[in-house]
Amino acid sequence: MPLHPPFARLAVTALAAAALFGQLLAGTATAAPQAPAPPPGRTVWEPCASPSGEGTFECATVQVPVDWQRPRGATLDLALARHRATDPARRIGSLLINPGGPGGSGVGFAFSAPDAFSPELLERFDIVGFDPRGVGLSNPVTCDSDRVADQGALLHPDSAASFAALRAANRALGENCRELTGPLVDHMDTTSVVRDMDAIRAALGERRISYYGVSYGTGIGQQYAERYPHRVRAMTLDSNMDHSLDRWTYQKTETVAMEESYGQFADWCARTPSCALHGRDARALFGSLLDRAAAGELVLPGDPPYTVTPQDVQGLAFGNLYDPAGWFVFAEDLAALDASEPAAARSLREHGEPTEFAYLPVMCQDYDFDVPSYATLDRYERTLARLAPVTRLSSLAWTDLTGCQNWPTKVTNPPHRLDVDGTPPILVTNSRYDVATPHSWGSNAARQIGREAAFLTYDGVGHGDYWLSPCARDAIDTYLLTLKTPRKGAHCPAVWPTGPTAQRQPSSGDLVNPLPTLIGTGRHR
Repeated sequence: MPLHPPFARLAVTALAAAALFGQLLAGTATAAPQAPAPPPGRTVWEPCASPSGEGTFECATVQVPVDWQRPRGATLDLALARHRATDPARRIGSLLINPGGPGGSGVGFAFSAPDAFSPELLERFDIVGFDPRGVGLSNPVTCDSDRVADQGALLHPDSAASFAALRAANRALGENCRELTGPLVDHMDTTSVVRDMDAIRAALGERRISYYGVSYGTGIGQQYAERYPHRVRAMTLDSNMDHSLDRWTYQKTETVAMEESYGQFADWCARTPSCALHGRDARALFGSLLDRAAAGELVLPGDPPYTVTPQDVQGLAFGNLYDPAGWFVFAEDLAALDASEPAAARSLREHGEPTEFAYLPVMCQDYDFDVPSYATLDRYERTLARLAPVTRLSSLAWTDLTGCQNWPTKVTNPPHRLDVDGTPPILVTNSRYDVATPHSWGSNAARQIGREAAFLTYDGVGHGDYWLSPCARDAIDTYLLTLKTPRKGAHCPAVWPTGPTAQRQPSSGDLVNPLPTLIGTGRHR
């Protein structure tokens, strides 16, 4: 559906990198039937340019089986991009990176490396990003955008009848994705991505790999360490998933994180005179907006007028709790929404054409979210609203749950506790207030990894500690370069925005957080 300001700020576009590979990727858009998988070998790199035209990069592909249970069956080519170490004489090796999502482009992440990572990492590592199977340039999962939109409109059922309609729409969408993409849709689980990643390690000629994964990329790293512990040199897991959670605990922890994160924003506004909501009760305002939206009373003028839904309000907050740097604008948006100011522009989506949609094919194979009835869903929603009286639920976690009801593929990588044994120390880091991957997920993942894990807490708000906290960034850099982990129970202090000018004009020494442009539109971490 169209996004109207202030919601238009939430629409971000993925990097358009397809043209960069040219003839290198020609003929790899679909899986080749029954092509034998070659033995692992060194991959062939060719020069390529980033979308910005800045930096020197190389691109390549690595062939992997569509179904790792049938290694000599159909294959697909994974797209890779590499930023070479700027000090080759002191090169440590390859640092494989993943930006999360699921559905984020690792190729785009690599292209962002000169702005996203410190000079020290750029000097010592080849930064290597890959588009996971079904994503970006690696045979993307495509679905009809009309069906995606139809399903999206049903993700908040309010009756047994609308729950049944949601289940039917989910099934139809998943089957449509399979029709447009092929059998790859049934093999999008993280277990398969982990095996892909080891094929990339072998193709790079690395005996052991260094890895930085953020958001959903932490799940890939966790399960890689579990399956291939002796092939890890170093691993940083930033803003962690917890693959051990059942469907209720997943909802509860995400909802509490949303409530606590918005509470930090409200407290910041109360002590910051330049916040547009300073002097107002930001918690009460949010509740009022949700109530007005639920009653159909929150209407933005326009042609035609736009009636705001509670999900719009919750989604606006969720997106703006990723990084406090945007809080001055977020406060202005909430004030404008409360005043029902006219929309200045719209972001329109075209329907009826294939659109890339890797998110649910991954989530619904990695987590068992099916509920037995609408009554269960309704009980969840009422209980969550009591746990989080201001924000009421996590918009992302809720649509993870509802979006996977009756999804046609199997849960091929069901939740389980990690069993990691034999790796070097692994650095696990999480914000204290992370709306997308709660602090409890990171601490629980570290406990599961056990004595191999060093857990670092950033005491602020947001997602992606490397770009939120200079302290966390220094700790991550030090670890990746030297393998020295922070002391047990280490914390980094919170960083708060101090003024609109500073927020809009980062200093030249600041690193740019690439996550918003890498994940693309729609649901994401």
